[in-house]
Amino acid sequence: MALPATAAQPEDRARTSPPQTSFEASFARFEALPPAPEPAGHVVDLATIDAPVEMPPAATPIGRGVASYYGKRFHGRRTANGERFDMHAMTAAHRTLPFGTLVEVTNPGNGKTVTVRINDRGPFAHGRTIDLSRAAASEIGLIRRGHGMVELAVLDQ
Repeated sequence: MALPATAAQPEDRARTSPPQTSFEASFARFEALPPAPEPAGHVVDLATIDAPVEMPPAATPIGRGVASYYGKRFHGRRTANGERFDMHAMTAAHRTLPFGTLVEVTNPGNGKTVTVRINDRGPFAHGRTIDLSRAAASEIGLIRRGHGMVELAVLDQ
């Protein structure tokens, strides 16, 4: 098939068309791959190694009690350890635990757990064991009632 010649295409090129080949024939032929070499004696088969299991930090139960929460009214005020209270942080107030102690608080009613850091003293309401920040209380479902029974465990550090 000859195409008309143009200024960009000289007439001698216009007359020739590329030869027609099949799709499969356009690929180069390769020989079969050689067999894989045997591994050396010091090679470790990764399929035989179990993945490491991350264990949660060990916790020492310290009992049960009633938890309440504090939020907007105290947001931005200084806590007993000198930092500013942030109702969106995972913190809590306890009467005797040292500042910085990590406590796992579990709501036995729904099984939800949160880890808080002690940064304040309290609670000062009769019969309460721990005061949680609003964020921590929300995490374990104590916002609606305002208080609830919880289980406490100190995380071993």
